[in-house]
Amino acid sequence: MTETMRLRARADASLDAARSALTDPAALRVWLADNVEVDLPDRFAFWGPGTPGIEPRQRFLSADDRSLRFAWTVGGVETTVELAVSPGADGTVVSVTHGGVPNWADAVADESSDLAILTTFWGLAIANLVEYLEGREPTPRPDYTSAEQRAEVTIGADPAAVYDSLMNPEVFRRWFGANLGVEPRVGGRWAMGGFDFPDHAARILELEPARRVSMEWPDGMVSTWELAGSEGRTRLTFVQSGFDAPPHTGWTGWLAGMVELRRYHEVPGWRPLWIFHDLPGVPDDMTVVGTG
Repeated sequence: MTETMRLRARADASLDAARSALTDPAALRVWLADNVEVDLPDRFAFWGPGTPGIEPRQRFLSADDRSLRFAWTVGGVETTVELAVSPGADGTVVSVTHGGVPNWADAVADESSDLAILTTFWGLAIANLVEYLEGREPTPRPDYTSAEQRAEVTIGADPAAVYDSLMNPEVFRRWFGANLGVEPRVGGRWAMGGFDFPDHAARILELEPARRVSMEWPDGMVSTWELAGSEGRTRLTFVQSGFDAPPHTGWTGWLAGMVELRRYHEVPGWRPLWIFHDLPGVPDDMTVVGTG
């Protein structure tokens, strides 16, 4: 079943800057894709290893002062995308509406398909658009051509604080937006959505507070966080392994979550990036945009 996904985020930037970022090739290469070609009204295309479908399959539809619309054929299915900007209470609201994406349950069941990846692709892309507009370094994009799932991000906080963000349910819910159940011991559970979702709980394999957490999911996949830092900064290395088919949808979702984690620790007066999200089929208190 396909439905319509809608995401809205706040950016501390002018409306003109946000509108320009939707069509400026240099900006698009930072927040959207490795390869971009824009020649409106004839062509709007983007592609690369961090883009579902890899090849350029977009068809420009229309544009005005505040929006851009294009068709995008993904997995043999033509979908429709609208990127838009609008005035906000204290900045600019950037948004994406994408019709024809799978609902959450279908994406989880087939999370390596190009269509399923769209459910988290836009979460990371829009988050990185906000980072670009605010002059911050974007979070790395995934590589859908590779089975390796490894990323490093630097966070402006010491390892103990970052560890607490990942393992303390109250703090996790604050920046991530979802409930978390944790039994902080080897053999204990780490449960996205809380212990009311036992099928989604991982088992902790290794636990070194403020240094390393490794856990195994029910399907045999292993996720590992390694933290190293000094002088109030942490290098967080996140690795997923032990899977038969690369879980690209979930991996992209975690990368989108890393954007908010960094902002939580680094942006003065932090507040959640997202002001509205509608990912059809997501269970209540199970996940936020692009993650799970």
